[in-house]
Amino acid sequence: MGMLRLARAYTGKEKIIKFEGCYHGHADSFLVKAGSGVATLGLPDSPGVPKAATSATLTVAYNDLDGVKELFSTNKGEIAAVVLEPVVGNAGFIVPKKEFLGGLREITLVEGALLVFDEVMTGFRLAYGGAQEYFGITPDLTTLGKIIGGGLPVGAYGGRKEIMQMVAPAGPMYQAGTLSGNPLAMTAGIMTLKRLQQPGTYEYLDSITGKLVAGLLKAGHEAGHELCGGHIRGMFGFFFTAGPVYSFSDAKKSDTGKFAKFHRGMLERGVYLAPSQYEAGFTGLAHTEDDINFTISAAKEVFQSI
Repeated sequence: MGMLRLARAYTGKEKIIKFEGCYHGHADSFLVKAGSGVATLGLPDSPGVPKAATSATLTVAYNDLDGVKELFSTNKGEIAAVVLEPVVGNAGFIVPKKEFLGGLREITLVEGALLVFDEVMTGFRLAYGGAQEYFGITPDLTTLGKIIGGGLPVGAYGGRKEIMQMVAPAGPMYQAGTLSGNPLAMTAGIMTLKRLQQPGTYEYLDSITGKLVAGLLKAGHEAGHELCGGHIRGMFGFFFTAGPVYSFSDAKKSDTGKFAKFHRGMLERGVYLAPSQYEAGFTGLAHTEDDINFTISAAKEVFQSI
């Protein structure tokens, strides 16, 4: 919410572009073709949201650069920002095509709009500098979530100095938060960031996550299921469809009934995955090779049974 207000304050424009299946919190402006629980429950754009709150929200398919260009063309000089998950996690795990993020950076620079990376999921997971470090694309603004509090409740946004100087008390855009700077969350966050700076952290995450995903896909294919998936460092996902999956419409081709049976079977064997086909998964430094082997072994049983 704060990021959106800032983007509008800095640019003097009101409209934003978001991508179908991406989720940026439950503020009214973002509950249009949203992911996460909205997608899982199959809800339409949420009741209770005034039309006026979403009239300035434009949507387009993820990985569709031509669609973005068309929106800028038909809304010339009116778009404040393009907001996205650089790797989608709220419609399942969906990676950007090679030219997508760079293309968005070029378009926004030409059109005088801000590029915003929602790194609530990707921040500190893909790299210490998040998706923007991993892909080498620098946005104008970044949002981060509870990973910076070691899992405790916290959120933050930041960006270029000239943009952030719009925020009170340095500038005229009001900002407040009852829990801002909460000592417990900040202490947990500092310790988490220190741990992530230790050598080998991201190599380890990449290794165990790669092994997990390869094992799951192999087990699924051997049992005769259509399955696709992938990972980047500590973030992963798979879909019960042949794929490839480049957008939310692709993800919706998945067999969610089969996923539900798989999830239940894994749960009964002691493995708790996110309870939705439309949620990415995460590994952590606490996970061991034995955990990965246990998970793959359980998956082989479940795939054979469904």
